[in-house]
Amino acid sequence: MTRRIFKYMELIILVTLVAGLAAILLMLYGYFGAVQQEQLKTETEITAEGVETGGEAYLESLKLAKTRVTWIDTDGTVLFDNQASTGGMENHLDRPEVKEALQYGTGSSSRFSNTMTTQMLYQARKLSDGTILRVSETRNSVLTIAMGMITPMIWLLGLLLIVTWFAASRASRKIVAPLNTLDLDNPVDSEEYPEISPLLRRIREQQDKIEEQKDSLTREEKDFAAVTSNMAEGLILLNESGTVLSINQQAAKLLKVDAETSTGKDILELERRVEFQNALKGALAGKRGTALLTYGTRKFDADITPVSDGDRTAGIVVLLYDITERENAEQMRREFSGNVSHELKTPLHTISGCAELLESGEVKPEDRKRFVHTIYTQTQRMISLVEDILYISHLDEGSVDMNRENIDLYEAVRKEMENLQHAADQKHVSLRLSGSSVIVPGIRRLTESIIWNLLDNAVKYNKDGGSVNVSVREEGDGAVLTVADTGIGVPEADLPRIFERFYRVDKSHSREIGGTGLGLSIVKHAAVLQNAKVDVKSKVGEGTTFTVAFPEKTEEAPSQA
Repeated sequence: MTRRIFKYMELIILVTLVAGLAAILLMLYGYFGAVQQEQLKTETEITAEGVETGGEAYLESLKLAKTRVTWIDTDGTVLFDNQASTGGMENHLDRPEVKEALQYGTGSSSRFSNTMTTQMLYQARKLSDGTILRVSETRNSVLTIAMGMITPMIWLLGLLLIVTWFAASRASRKIVAPLNTLDLDNPVDSEEYPEISPLLRRIREQQDKIEEQKDSLTREEKDFAAVTSNMAEGLILLNESGTVLSINQQAAKLLKVDAETSTGKDILELERRVEFQNALKGALAGKRGTALLTYGTRKFDADITPVSDGDRTAGIVVLLYDITERENAEQMRREFSGNVSHELKTPLHTISGCAELLESGEVKPEDRKRFVHTIYTQTQRMISLVEDILYISHLDEGSVDMNRENIDLYEAVRKEMENLQHAADQKHVSLRLSGSSVIVPGIRRLTESIIWNLLDNAVKYNKDGGSVNVSVREEGDGAVLTVADTGIGVPEADLPRIFERFYRVDKSHSREIGGTGLGLSIVKHAAVLQNAKVDVKSKVGEGTTFTVAFPEKTEEAPSQA
């Protein structure tokens, strides 16, 4: 196929070239003569302007290898010649071009030079001072003409291209038509040119490999997207210049940007905080960096790690870890330790002071009983505090007996009310229970802790002569326990914090009645472990109502002795 096209094109080019060269050679001689004469005229004009302004110094500065410049005085004497000494040169007044220049200002001629033994072209011009400047060049020889054929040859080449284009167009359409109709999805099905069958088979093999690689990349991309989209951490992938390559939904949510439109942006357009920028600079320099960032109420640790490729940083991985719970737990641990120390220190100081006075013998006999009672009371307070601390620690660790059983909520409340009856009688607080027997699945010890602490608080923080109304009722498949007192109440601003450990609305009053500050924390924790919900409503001076909604009974729990 290639050989047939080449031979066809070769024949057309050869015929066209021979015809074109024959026509061009007939025009070359006269054409180049006229062109050279025009060029010489232009050169004479330029040189004359230079002599007018620079004189002989200008002529001496000229570096002309092929052009001869002669400066002739008004009497025909040669004043300057760039190719011969002026001392032995004859008078030029009789030269045709000189005569014509003297008469008309410019003159030109061509003749065979006796001194140069070649055909010469002359161009003369009269200067402002009456002298004549003459410029001459050797007329183009056959070799020069051949060298000057470049312009006609370009035209000839253009003509040849046009002619051969039309000829090749017709041939190529016929030859290439089957190739243009190839089904590239199934290239091996083509039988037009057996010569290209190996190529077509290779194309098919390459297509199969590309499809396999494409499917593999698509699967990997989907797997990567599935993994990153379900990550709890924020993940951002950057290139070596800090441009976002990928960002998962969690990171986009934290930065409040769109994951798709963020790709291709500089990371500093999304996160501008100074601590992040400093860590990023370190990562770009090949050093791992971290930054503590806050988004809303959550705290995140930004781990910025460079990905190295030899000695250069090829990319950066940014991971945003939510450390809010860890920070809160650490804060709670510090507060818990501080509160425990404080709560233990007060009774210990009291016990130590009383014991010291008793030991010194300074206490009157009639006051000894009061001092001993104080020691006993503070000791009991410390025991209660330690027991509550141990119990809530057990709840945190999950070491409390978690066996579930069916519990008669009404009966459990009745028993705890009997245990508190003496304390209630001392404060003249009436205890009333309403409702009926309701069986709920739960952990007995946790359920009893909820009931005891709610009833104990209702009595402790009640007014003398007040009341505590407790109701147990069935609601749907679950049960609701309500404990309402007529006590001192809780300010609205303090309600969100009453379940915090050691939090007291009135610290002085709580210590007077012996509260540890852990009762409601135990209630909340025990309720969470049983999937129960605790709600509270209170009004200062009127009382507080706690409502505990136990979950529905989904299956029969085994009763245990």
